[in-house]
Amino acid sequence: MAKRGAFIVLEGGDRCGKTTRVALLAQALANLGHPTKTLKFPDRTTATGRVLNQYLTNAVEVDDKAIHLLFAQNRREAEPSMRALLQSGTTLIADRYAYSGVAYSASKGLDLTWCQRPDRGGYGAERYESTRVQTRVRSLFLDRLRDDRNWAVVRADQSIEEVHRDVMAAVLARAIRPAVEEERVVGELWVGEVDPLDVAVELVQMGVTVHVEGGKSAEESRGCAGEKK
Repeated sequence: MAKRGAFIVLEGGDRCGKTTRVALLAQALANLGHPTKTLKFPDRTTATGRVLNQYLTNAVEVDDKAIHLLFAQNRREAEPSMRALLQSGTTLIADRYAYSGVAYSASKGLDLTWCQRPDRGGYGAERYESTRVQTRVRSLFLDRLRDDRNWAVVRADQSIEEVHRDVMAAVLARAIRPAVEEERVVGELWVGEVDPLDVAVELVQMGVTVHVEGGKSAEESRGCAGEKK
C-alpha cells in the first residue's frame, strides 16, 4: 500500500512570492522522489471559479457572506480528487487554501468563527490588493489563524534562494515527516464544521439558487432531514 502524500499550503499576502515558492518546492520534492501536484485556489476554471474571477476583477458585486460561501464551495469541489491523490501517495502543494478564505473575509468585518464554518493578478488591479486589506489579512494570518503545530512563518524579503531554503526546511519537518514517514491520517480542518445543508439553506435565503443531490431544493431537503424511510 502506498504511503499517503503530504498536504502543503503556502499562504500570505498578495504578490509575496507564493507562486514562485510553489513551483520551486514542487521541483525540489520531485527531485527527492516524492510524487507531487500543485494546486491554486480559487480554481478559476470551474463554474464557481468563473464567478469568483468576475468578483475579484471587479466585474460584479456579490454580498460578502455569499461570496465567502462561494470561495468555500470552490475548495470543496476539489476535495474528493485531493483526498484520492493524498491517499495514493501524491503530495499536494496549494497556492492558498481555506486560511486565505477566512482571513480575507474576516478582514471585511465578518465573524472569524463564522468564516471557518464552511471549511472545517497586477498588484492593485484586483479587489483585495490594497494596503489596507493586506495589512488586516496579514494580522489575521499571524494573530488569529496561525497554528504553531502546523504553521511555519517564512520571511519573504530574502533572496529567492534563501526563501526556498527556509520553505524546504519547514516542509520536510512539518509536512513530509509526519504525513509520509509517520503516516499520519488525513484529518479535518477546523473540526466541527457546519452541515453543508445549512450552508445551502443560508445561500437560498440570500437569493442564490442551490440544487442538491436528488433534484430537491435546499429548503425541501432540510424539511426532510431526519425522516425515516
